[in-house]
Amino acid sequence: MTTAPTRQTAALPPLTSAPRRLLKHPRLMHYNRLAGLVIATNLAFLYTSWRPGTETLAHASLANLALAVLVRQQYVVNLLFRLATWPPTSWPLRIRWTLGKVYHFGGLHVGGALAGAAWFLALTISTPNTPLAAVGWTLTGLLALIIATALPPFRSRHHDHFEKIHRYGGWTALALFWTHTLLSGAGPLSVAVLAVATFSVALPWLRLRKVPVRLERPSPHVVLARFDHGETPFAGSSTAISRSPLKEWHSFANVPAPGEPGFRLTISRAGDWTGAFIDDLPPRVWVKGITTAGVANIETLFTKVVYVATGSGIGPCLPHLLAAEVPSRLVWATREPRTTYGDALVDEILAVQPDALVWDTSRHGKPDMVRLAYQAYREFGAEAVICISNKKLTWQVVHGLERRGIPAYGAIWDS
Repeated sequence: MTTAPTRQTAALPPLTSAPRRLLKHPRLMHYNRLAGLVIATNLAFLYTSWRPGTETLAHASLANLALAVLVRQQYVVNLLFRLATWPPTSWPLRIRWTLGKVYHFGGLHVGGALAGAAWFLALTISTPNTPLAAVGWTLTGLLALIIATALPPFRSRHHDHFEKIHRYGGWTALALFWTHTLLSGAGPLSVAVLAVATFSVALPWLRLRKVPVRLERPSPHVVLARFDHGETPFAGSSTAISRSPLKEWHSFANVPAPGEPGFRLTISRAGDWTGAFIDDLPPRVWVKGITTAGVANIETLFTKVVYVATGSGIGPCLPHLLAAEVPSRLVWATREPRTTYGDALVDEILAVQPDALVWDTSRHGKPDMVRLAYQAYREFGAEAVICISNKKLTWQVVHGLERRGIPAYGAIWDS
């Protein structure tokens, strides 16, 4: 383990060509490309079916909104990850680089929601002034509210309100869709699609339960939550927990220990909810849904990877480091690691990562994480870098490396 810089960090490689850098621009990330693809497909359909009738408008709206719902379903998410990570490491790096962007699937959700709302607006405009039209305009207004509050400026500043509007507004919209579909006398196919979408929304809540949790607080900044209920989740998955299931949910990476039952969550003080959780140490919490694959599951696409983490970002990295399915090297920058996270956790990390670079920011200040990531990538002979950090630093590392021709991955905060 290296706890401080011992030599000059490596100089970054030159930037790639201007066209390649353009494709790596945040506005052209795969998330936005997928959203654009869905919208372009709908525009092409509109062009080929000029002046579509009400039945076509209804089917197009329902198909897109079903896509928006289903692509967020946990079983579907896990399937997407399984398909994307199926190819062996013998495939060309450029193909595996693209497949690793599977976690941008939220672009399909956005594209489907926007296109579905647009088709439904057109349907409502063409509906005569009847009770069906009243339901249509009510649903159109609700869809507009859900979309407006999901835009990044509102979502980032008022995330709790966004979450509630998305949840309760989504449930209400689903009920209004059923009302609209039944009043319009839609055929069995529309009813079947709507039933599948409804079941997809309900499924996580059908698995809602309150479970005991053992909490260890190594410092006022962190709690290690230990669970032992049901099946042990797979490494790199996440679990959503809540103290008030109808109000607020938070997802954390599952950290199963190889050969041991149960799993842990690393919960750091990062807001009112986590702060109250750390202070109160509740003996039981609510869990729901299905454990879901996270971004770092794309590691199996590569022969070697470098994990870059800051602070509690070590949590999502830890299950992969412990499982050691893929050779990896850790770069971790955090404040007073042993004081903050406890000797046991730090020793557990170093036992599987003896060559890790652990940078104590309280002693050495904040490092240039792009340079540290590149140095580890070059020295270790890795094929990719996975960064788990805050939004600003994640973008710096991911795009700082990709603009130089190095595959890099990190969360995109789309939920």
